[in-house]
Amino acid sequence: MVNAAYSLALLPVVGFIVNIFFGSKLKLKGALFSIACIAGSFLCACLLLRHVIAGNSIEQSATWFTCGKYSFSAGLVIDQLTAIMLIVVTLVSLLVQIYSIGYLHGEKNSTRFFAFISLFTFSMLGLVLADNLILVYVFWELVGLCSYLLISYWYNKPSAALAGKKAFITNRIGDAGFFLGIATLFYYLGTANFREIAEKLHHGGFDPHIITIAGILLFCGAIGKSAQFPLHVWLPDAMEGPTPASALIHAATMVAAGVYLTVRSYSVFSAGNFSLQFVSYIGIITSLLAASIALVQNDIKKILAYSTISQLGLMMVALGVGGYTAGVFHLMTHAFFKALLFLCAGAVIHNTGVQDIRQMGGLFGKMKITASTCFIACLAIAGVPPFSGFWSKDEILLAAFNHNKVLYGLSSLVAFMTAFYMFRLYILTFTGKPRDPHLHPHESPKVMTWPLIILASLSAVSGLIGSPLTNHWFSHFIYFHPEHHIEVNYLVMYSSIAVGLLGIAMAWLFYKACPNIPKALAENYKPIYNLLLNKYYIDEIYDTVIVRPFLALTRFSFSFDSKIIDGSVNGTATVTIWISTIKAWIDKYIVDGLVNLTASMVGAIGIVLRRLQSGFIQNYILLIFTSVIIIVLLKLI
Repeated sequence: MVNAAYSLALLPVVGFIVNIFFGSKLKLKGALFSIACIAGSFLCACLLLRHVIAGNSIEQSATWFTCGKYSFSAGLVIDQLTAIMLIVVTLVSLLVQIYSIGYLHGEKNSTRFFAFISLFTFSMLGLVLADNLILVYVFWELVGLCSYLLISYWYNKPSAALAGKKAFITNRIGDAGFFLGIATLFYYLGTANFREIAEKLHHGGFDPHIITIAGILLFCGAIGKSAQFPLHVWLPDAMEGPTPASALIHAATMVAAGVYLTVRSYSVFSAGNFSLQFVSYIGIITSLLAASIALVQNDIKKILAYSTISQLGLMMVALGVGGYTAGVFHLMTHAFFKALLFLCAGAVIHNTGVQDIRQMGGLFGKMKITASTCFIACLAIAGVPPFSGFWSKDEILLAAFNHNKVLYGLSSLVAFMTAFYMFRLYILTFTGKPRDPHLHPHESPKVMTWPLIILASLSAVSGLIGSPLTNHWFSHFIYFHPEHHIEVNYLVMYSSIAVGLLGIAMAWLFYKACPNIPKALAENYKPIYNLLLNKYYIDEIYDTVIVRPFLALTRFSFSFDSKIIDGSVNGTATVTIWISTIKAWIDKYIVDGLVNLTASMVGAIGIVLRRLQSGFIQNYILLIFTSVIIIVLLKLI
């Protein structure tokens, strides 16, 4: 089974290498090869899940490197959590890649996309399999790199290039906290291995304040990757990438990594004084913020982006109130129906060329498969039984109800808003009459509709593994503390159903029965409407408070460096050159001049004296006679 685990992780790497080096020649064959590699990974994941269900687990590690007295290991762990995540990642990635053949048909260099998707999948699989925080961090950064490559896939488009940079830089902020959290734990506990950390914390003897700080620092990484407030701003802009990439980012890889880190490090959070409360508070703030923004957005992908942020916030609420199983359960079900929603949105955009739901309408008649599968996904995310989202959302609400009634009430409000904005999207997109006569939509090819059908089936039935019909199998399979008896709270369950149905009914009333109501509300409550439409002006606040001052600081630093620092250096060099020039002139014309003058004078005297020593007697007599005359004259003077 260890070989199956290594094969599972390395097959996508093979797909990446083949497509990145030979994709331009292979074209469609390269894409099919990438799909075959992911299919192989999915089969390996199925084998590992069966192995784990049978009661087995795998943990293997080896020394990675040593630094002084410290030894760092690298290895893999396959337990219940790993097995479920491997299935989710490989299955969603497989369906997204199949769908992408139709979506990117005719796209130049589409094999580059399949190469990046394969590398993205490998990165997430490596992150899930890693048995320690240091190895997780390595794959964590690789996931961030792949998201940048996919978001800015159309790099010739300025908005896509900017969105990729925004995602990369925003995540670096959270990753800095994550790195410090790893360093704190390693320094304090002497290990980064998940099992060893849990064992040491279980035995006690630690300072809970330090563990709390370490937990919050770790969660900073999750805040960035899972787009939680205040680092949520990158995810809506990430919609600039191809829609299949958005589906994978939102469903099974990038944003799931933050929740997975929180789950895998749960022993750290539960050992701290305030860590779990911090997680739940960030989660509920994010969830309310994103859900309220989604109420008034008009871009179909932006609505789904804020929906993802909100749902991830609910997962964090669940984990923060002790709903370990509920958080993982919703992570799994959300992966299926959110991937489906994005692929349905991609089909609509692919066939209409527009993203504004106000320009759509009446698409059900032209795109029956897309509309039907999207309807199932909307029912699932709205929490309507028996669809998957109902069972996982109900677990979250129950955990909040048992822990904190305020969080329960706010989570229920989020559930209501979720049902409302999702059916607002569905009604405006698929029902009624076409609003733009220039649109001529048609159903997508089978290579795009079959993944929709499979995901719709999973969105409908995957939640049953956590229902009373299966004796709450999921709760007995994945848990932090085992629960021997699980009670059904009918008050919470019926309230959950009522909240979802009320949201759907309100959406039908506002956008089907009485479509003038939204316009009237927008006019009467314009400040609130504009606040939501402009996303609470958070991007503008960040731009004013952080980005512009930072850019001003960088410009000042550049100016100071170029004019003061470089000016001083260059000025010193100029003065040095001047001094050396003067010294060279003095040396050449004064020092060397005096020496040469002396030499010339000596030479001249020598010439004169040489002429006197001619050997002719008359010259000597003339010299004597001249000398006598000079002496006499001197005496006379």
